[in-house]
Amino acid sequence: MANSSRPQVLASFAVMALFSAAAMAAPSPQGQDQNKNAPQHPLAWAYAVQDPPATPPPPPSDDADVRTIPGSTQSFTMKQIRDTGNPVDWFPGDHPQMPTIVAHRRSPTANPWIGSCGLCHYPNGKGRPENAGVAGLPAGYILEQLADFKNGARRTADPGKRNTATMTGNASGITDEEAKAAAEYFASIKMTPWIKVMEVETVPKVKNVGGFFVPVEGSETEPIGQRILEMPVDPEATEKYRNPRSGWIAYVPMGSVKRGEDLVLRGGAGKTVACAACHGEGLKGNGNFPPLAGRSPSYLARQLYDIQQYTRNGPGTQLMRPVVQNLTQDDILAITAYLASLEP
Repeated sequence: MANSSRPQVLASFAVMALFSAAAMAAPSPQGQDQNKNAPQHPLAWAYAVQDPPATPPPPPSDDADVRTIPGSTQSFTMKQIRDTGNPVDWFPGDHPQMPTIVAHRRSPTANPWIGSCGLCHYPNGKGRPENAGVAGLPAGYILEQLADFKNGARRTADPGKRNTATMTGNASGITDEEAKAAAEYFASIKMTPWIKVMEVETVPKVKNVGGFFVPVEGSETEPIGQRILEMPVDPEATEKYRNPRSGWIAYVPMGSVKRGEDLVLRGGAGKTVACAACHGEGLKGNGNFPPLAGRSPSYLARQLYDIQQYTRNGPGTQLMRPVVQNLTQDDILAITAYLASLEP
């Protein structure tokens, strides 16, 4: 459960989903009316859409510098760490041997171009708030989500969530053999604790670094308001070195975990439906219904909102639509805060 304390300034939600938010195809006729008046950046804390930089960053000058991280016997140059086609694997003993599509993208000259799963979701499948943790999801569920991305059933309520389009392209070009290998690989990895939920009144002032937040320099704080701030425990380890063992803290408003518990376990006096009916005891999954416990609150919130706004569709969402239709954004916050606080 949550720990109540003020944060120290850091140094450096039947359905869950597969990879990033949903696909950027045109709205279906059914969903168009429901979504046409949606705000441009809903649930800004969950979608974390970053404005383009005013000027491009300068080219790196440390490509040849060799780096190591605590606990790893591996070493890589900064150029290797920044290589988006061949994500570094600091801890190869933490997971089975990766299928090729997880470990490497297809050649830039291949048609179609397909990115490596391990870049965004990490070799251990734990992922980050801007995409998704896929470790421990049922293989059948993962394959269903890939199909939904491919056929346009999974889109996003915020078109600024650009990695949705990336996921759509990957799902459209991946072969059946590659999809099966990736799904079985990630399904075989047990999800372990990754996010610590803390109820607070104030949080560090933050900046968006490409889909998630890190503290700005200094020690300034501000009220948390009605949002969840999901930040890396060690921003440098996460942002610069892509350390897949460096976890996350989710700062949530005071009282939100208890309120979420009522909605998740008892349906909030008829507002929704108890989640365990489909997602199993402890919200750890049930057959092809995915586990929710201990997963990213930012990601879960996006999925609830996308389903509510008819931008995420597909077979499972037909069960979810009546579950989410009466939820407010504050309800979504509370539900996801509680789910994230649970043991995976």
